[in-house]
Amino acid sequence: MTYTFDPLVPRPIDRPTGVPLSGPLTAEQLVALDEAKIFAGPPDPADRPAWRDRLRQWRADAKSRHGYTGSAYDRPGAAWASRCHIVAQVWLWDELLYSFEQHQFTPKRFLADAHERFGGLDAVVLWHAYPVIGLDDRNQWDFYRDVPGLRDLVDDLHDAGVRVFVDYNPWDVGTRRGGDDLTELASLVADLGADGVFLDTLKKAEPEFVERLEAARPGIVLEGESKLPVERVEDHSCSWAQFFADSPVPGVLRAHWYERRHMQHHVRRWHRDHSEELHSAWLNGVGVMVWEVVFGVWVGWSPRDAATVRRMVTVQRAAVDLLLRGEWTPLAELAPEAESAGVYASRWELAGLTLWTVVNRGAEDYNGPLVPPTTGTVVNLLGGGVPARGIAALLRISPGTPEPDWLRGLPDLPHDPDARFPHRLATRRKPEPTVGEPHQDTVIVPSGPYVLTMRYRARETGMYQGAPYVDEWKPLPPRLHDARTLQRAGELATAVAVGASEVTNAEFAAFLDATGYRPAQAHRFLMHWDQRTGHEPVTFVDLDDARAYCAWRGGRLPTEDEWQLAAEIGRLRRGEPAVWNWTESEHSDGRTRFVMLKGGSDFRAEGSDWYVEGGRQDPGYAVKLLLPGLGLARSASVGFRCCWEVPR
Repeated sequence: MTYTFDPLVPRPIDRPTGVPLSGPLTAEQLVALDEAKIFAGPPDPADRPAWRDRLRQWRADAKSRHGYTGSAYDRPGAAWASRCHIVAQVWLWDELLYSFEQHQFTPKRFLADAHERFGGLDAVVLWHAYPVIGLDDRNQWDFYRDVPGLRDLVDDLHDAGVRVFVDYNPWDVGTRRGGDDLTELASLVADLGADGVFLDTLKKAEPEFVERLEAARPGIVLEGESKLPVERVEDHSCSWAQFFADSPVPGVLRAHWYERRHMQHHVRRWHRDHSEELHSAWLNGVGVMVWEVVFGVWVGWSPRDAATVRRMVTVQRAAVDLLLRGEWTPLAELAPEAESAGVYASRWELAGLTLWTVVNRGAEDYNGPLVPPTTGTVVNLLGGGVPARGIAALLRISPGTPEPDWLRGLPDLPHDPDARFPHRLATRRKPEPTVGEPHQDTVIVPSGPYVLTMRYRARETGMYQGAPYVDEWKPLPPRLHDARTLQRAGELATAVAVGASEVTNAEFAAFLDATGYRPAQAHRFLMHWDQRTGHEPVTFVDLDDARAYCAWRGGRLPTEDEWQLAAEIGRLRRGEPAVWNWTESEHSDGRTRFVMLKGGSDFRAEGSDWYVEGGRQDPGYAVKLLLPGLGLARSASVGFRCCWEVPR
C-alpha cells in the first residue's frame, strides 16, 4: 500500500511556525501567527532579541484584535488549572486503578505508582467509553453513569488532592439517545463533581457549551485537543498539546505565551522517547500528559523520561509563582559552550529571584558553564550538570532577597539515564481442562496442527502485542481503521467439540435452578430477562458467568482459534438476534485486560468510525474488546457457546 504521508514525520500542521524577523510585521503576518502551535526558535543567538520583540508585538496585537479580558482565569474555582502540571489519561479499568479480583477501584495503588515514578499527579482524565462503545446501544453517558461507586472514586481522588476530568465524545451519535449532549454533560459533571472536561477530537467548545457547563459547575475547566484557536484562549483554561513538533532550537508555545495562566499538556501518545516534548514543557513552564495505556495498548514511559517528569513537576510546583508571574525570557543567554553542546534555557525573574529552566538536547552530558557571571547566590536545584536529553534548574537569589521557603523543602531528584522502553507482554489465560461429555449438538474439530487467517480492523487498541503506531505522529487513514489480516499457526492436542448453537436463555435458566449461581458482582446480570424468550441466546452475562455455566456442563468456553476452526467447518449456527460470542482468549499485560470476540452481531452503531464494529461477521473476523469491570462487560450483544475436549 502506498501512503501519501510518512507517519514517522510530523505533518505540516504539526510543525512550528517561523516568525518574520525583517521589516515591520504586517497585519497579514500578525493574523497568520495566530495559527501557530509553536513559534520556531531562531538558530542564531543574535536574532533572539528581535524574535522576542516580535512575539511581544504579536501578543499585544492579538489581544487587542480579539478583545481579550482573561476573565475565565479570574474564576476562583478554576485557579487550580494554571498549576496543573501533570495530568494522566487513565482507562477507567486500568488494572492499577481497578482490581478485577476484588471488584473495586484501587486509587491508592494507582496514585502510589504515579508518586513513585512521576512525582505524583495533579489531575487525571477518567477515560471511559472508547474503544468499547458501539458494542451495544449504550451511549457515552451510560459508560459513566452505570459504573457503581464512580462518585466514590472521584471523591477519593479529590481527597488525595487530584483533580478529575471526564471526557466528551462529540462523535457519539449512533447509540441510545437520551437528552441532548449539553444537558447530559452538564448533568454529569455536576453529579460527579468533575473539575474539568476533555474535549475529545474538539479543539474548542462553542460559547453556549461553555456557558451551560459553567452554570452547572462553576469553575469548570475545558481542555481542547490539539491547537486551541487564539480567540478561545479567552474561555478555555487548558489545552491538550498533542502532536506538537518543536523546532531544532526550542520554540515558544503560542497559547501559553498569549496567556501565561493557560496550561498546556504536552503529549505524543505513541512515542517511546518523550524528551522533546518534556524539553518544550520545561522551557515554556507548562505541563505534560502521562499516557501509558493508550486505549488498551501499553506505551510505557522509560525510567529516564519518568525521572525527568518527576524532577520537572517538583520544581514547577515549588516555583509556580515565578513561572506564572515572573518576567519570562525564552532562549535566554547562556555561556557559548552551553549552546554549542545543544543546551538551551528560559529565564524567569520575580522579586529578586531568577530561575533558569535548562534542557540538554545533546546526546552527551554537559558539565560546563551555564549562565553568564552574576551577583547573588546561585543554587543548582537538581544537582550536577545537564544530563543528556535531560534537564537542569538554577535559582539565583539576589543580594538582600530572602531565601524562598520552598527551597528548603525540595527533595533529592536524581536523573535516571535509562531510556529503554519498558516492554510488557500480554499473556493469555490458560483454559481449564474439561471433565464432562460433549453435548450431542456440537461441531467436532480434529486434533493436530492448523493455520488460521484472521481478519480484523486496525484500531488504536492494536491486537495482541505491542502498539500499532510506534513512534508515529497522528494515525491517519489508510493506516487507521483499515482492514488487516494475520496468520497464526497452532496445534490442538486433542479434538474439541464446539457447541453448534449459543447457550439460550432457557438453558441458562436451568443452570440457575440447578446451582443457585449468583455472580460475585451482580450489576447488569441478566438485566434483559423481563423481555426474554427461551430460545434466544442468553446475553448480559460476562466471562465469569459464561465460564460458570460451561463448567456446570463439564466444559469451557472455546478459544478464538477453536471457535474459528469450528465455524470454518461450516456448521456453527447463529441465534436470533445474532450476538458476538465470548471466547476463552482473555489476555492481560498487568494493566489492560482484553478478550477476543467472534461472530459479530445484528447490532451496529452507525455514524462514526470510532465505534466497535457491528454486523454479522465471517468466521475469520475478530474484535479485541477491552474488558470493563463492575458488570459493565455484560452486554445485550454478547453471548457464548460451550466447548469440550474429546477424549482420544
